[in-house]
Amino acid sequence: MSLSPSAAKVQKVLEARGFGHLKVEELPTSTRTAQEAAKAVGAEVGQIVKSLVFVGERGAYLFLVSGKNRLDLRKAQALVGEPLRQATPEEVRALTGYAIGGVPPVGHDTPLPAFLDQDLLVYPRVWAAGGTPKALFSLTPEELLALTRAQVADLREI
Repeated sequence: MSLSPSAAKVQKVLEARGFGHLKVEELPTSTRTAQEAAKAVGAEVGQIVKSLVFVGERGAYLFLVSGKNRLDLRKAQALVGEPLRQATPEEVRALTGYAIGGVPPVGHDTPLPAFLDQDLLVYPRVWAAGGTPKALFSLTPEELLALTRAQVADLREI
């Protein structure tokens, strides 16, 4: 079965970066939310990587957050050194090339500085969006770090 154009774009990025062993899968059910994604692949909600885009005056940022956590905006602002707001759906598409619910951690139209929720590191494998609200791929947290060059941080809202 061939992948949709958006999922195929993510697969090509993985291959170009030397991670061709990772495979984007398109599922018959929605993986738009962390809960839906976890159910679809039989994983814990915490293993799902939420790709959240926030913007400030100096640019946009990508926060890769465990599906069980909410991003602490104060912690995020302290990391980047400026006030932030969540990107609108239109801004997310313009910056990444993907719609909310399918934003992968890689392959964005605009390279975004990335921050990785330290809580993702406790899992042997995590699942990230693969370009559409029905596409995912599985990888280790170490592979995710290598792919995104993200800075590991405490992002969880308490």
